[in-house]
Amino acid sequence: MTAPRTSNVGQPVRRRVRRGRLGFLLRVLPALLLVALAVVGPWLAPHAIDAPVTAPYAEPGGGAPLGGDQLGRDVLTRLLAGGRELIVTSLLVTLLVTTVAALLGAVGALRPAVGRIVERSADVLMLLPAVLGILLIALSWPGGGRLAVIAAAVVMGIPYAVRLVAGAAAPVAACGYIEAAAVGGERLWHLVVREILPNLRATLLALFGLRFVAAVYVVSTAGFLQVGPQPPAADWSLMIRENAGGIVLNPWAVLAPSIAIGLLAMSVNLAASALVPQAGRKAVSTL
Repeated sequence: MTAPRTSNVGQPVRRRVRRGRLGFLLRVLPALLLVALAVVGPWLAPHAIDAPVTAPYAEPGGGAPLGGDQLGRDVLTRLLAGGRELIVTSLLVTLLVTTVAALLGAVGALRPAVGRIVERSADVLMLLPAVLGILLIALSWPGGGRLAVIAAAVVMGIPYAVRLVAGAAAPVAACGYIEAAAVGGERLWHLVVREILPNLRATLLALFGLRFVAAVYVVSTAGFLQVGPQPPAADWSLMIRENAGGIVLNPWAVLAPSIAIGLLAMSVNLAASALVPQAGRKAVSTL
């Protein structure tokens, strides 16, 4: 008797599934590792963030693998301790911007009169340069500080986001089942939360990644302008400003936080795009 032959039909499918899972992991893992490192970084720092351990702008070596900054503080220590506040602030700004834009965009698609007001307001705010907007909002905020930076980043981010969500929500709002639900007496918030937003999941996930990059940019710009964290706080953008004058003596005092900010923005955006459902990738390809 001959042994039964096994079918190989399912093997290509299993290989594609494994490759898809591996690709997803490779796109999400860098963001998870970088965020985790920034969160636990203050506990991994080898020195106190404000304690001089080398000569000013000392080259890497000895107990300072990345050298010293303008006051002789360990660059590696301040790098490990300076990312947590940036990440937390940027994530909070991104969540607020995405949530507000999703609600306003969906309401504007269902109520054209409201939509016109929202879009005109967004057009006006989009004309305001980012740096000028940060200065106007942050410097007029009572007490300034981190809350002022968050407020400035949210105000600067909502106009772009709400325009994008409104454009994506308009075709959904014109669908027959939305009109049937409205005729059936469903309230506005039911239509927004239960009917419109679930169909915009791909758009909102892509928007989240884009707005996180923008939030990192705005928060970093505010730190560079010293309208957010103040010395001697350990902050990546503040490190760049403080050590720019000594970049020739110890380039790592500027390059290390600059690279960290760039990697953070790219890795989180890549992870957010990996979370976009396969069926919705074409819908967000133009973002």
